Amino acid sequence: MVVLGTRPEAIKLAPVVRAMDASPVCEPIVVSSGQHREMLTPMLAALGVRAHADLGVMRDRQRLSGLTGRLVTALDTVIRDERPDVVIVQGDTTTAMCGALAASYEQIPVAHVEAGLRTGNLYNPFPEELNRQLIGRIAHWHFAPTERAAAHLRAEGIPAADVLTTGNTVIDNLHWMLRQGTGEQAFRTTGKRRILVTLHRRENQGSGMRGLAGAVRRLADRGDCEVLLPLHRSPTVRESLLPGLSGHPGVTIREPLGYPDFTATLAACDLVLTDSGGVQEEAPSLGKPVLVLRATTERPEAIDAGVARLVGTDPDEVFAMASLLLDDADEHDRMARAVNPFGDGEAADRIIGAMIRDCLRPDAENRPALGPAASNGTATGDLPRHTVSDGTRADGAVASD
Repeated sequence: MVVLGTRPEAIKLAPVVRAMDASPVCEPIVVSSGQHREMLTPMLAALGVRAHADLGVMRDRQRLSGLTGRLVTALDTVIRDERPDVVIVQGDTTTAMCGALAASYEQIPVAHVEAGLRTGNLYNPFPEELNRQLIGRIAHWHFAPTERAAAHLRAEGIPAADVLTTGNTVIDNLHWMLRQGTGEQAFRTTGKRRILVTLHRRENQGSGMRGLAGAVRRLADRGDCEVLLPLHRSPTVRESLLPGLSGHPGVTIREPLGYPDFTATLAACDLVLTDSGGVQEEAPSLGKPVLVLRATTERPEAIDAGVARLVGTDPDEVFAMASLLLDDADEHDRMARAVNPFGDGEAADRIIGAMIRDCLRPDAENRPALGPAASNGTATGDLPRHTVSDGTRADGAVASD
């Protein structure tokens, strides 16, 4: 069972679902919490993924405690009905945390995709840092996107055998979507520098986001830029951003873009300003410098590699750093040419290959055995040849690469 509810989860779990669909020994059951329902439904269709159930738990301006209670109850019901062998969650959303918790209550092993990200501050980002640490105490498989993330898990006492460095599935999906060629970029103008801005983080909402809107407006005031802002559906985000940006001729405000259009827009921009985790991973794959509008990031690999800079939320600092990259071609090119540390586009195959290997080899200590697969005479020699992180295939042979 694959549990998701937000647009980023759909993006990062779609390659995993497609890899399961391609395997003769896996049957994915996709369950949506509907946490981002309006954005999620068209997203899943564009990604070739069908949700088997939609829990419909969202309420307007809900508190996290209410959402958590409704999610655990609804997920408990669907898990009891479907009795999956494994529950897969991704990242650090409330949906992911509740999916892991509900599976644990039913003693069903949990696989955590994008495991091991840490800032060390439970309130930044909030509640994501708490969620991913809780999932880390529950999960059986920990699929870390980078070696730094894997090291965090091992340092927390997770057995090394349960931690696999796979790369990030967002890179798998980005390459897949661009190959489809179905998206249209959303900038209005030509001949101007194109800045893509995405803002939604809970800790930035309110005065911090209003300040960032002021910095964005100053960039648009330059006259040589077009700022594109796909506006998050959160009422609080809209209340923070719209008063300072609506009506400016240099600012294009759009409703959230579908994923095909977003990837095409990302490919067409010159600079990205974002507080999104996923965009920090996607943009470097396309050679787009990223300014991270947060006080902390759980993706320091991007900072270390030189593909992103952590500039915080001070409007003057944001404006100054963005102006530097717009005006200094050498500074821009240094970031655009740096190597993306987040993967090679093969993460989903590694994830599914490792799970198949473990589930169909129940002799390994503390490894769950899938009942139907373990009892139907399937031999390891019949498994699909997914590559796993230790350089072997699921059939035990050495991978050519």
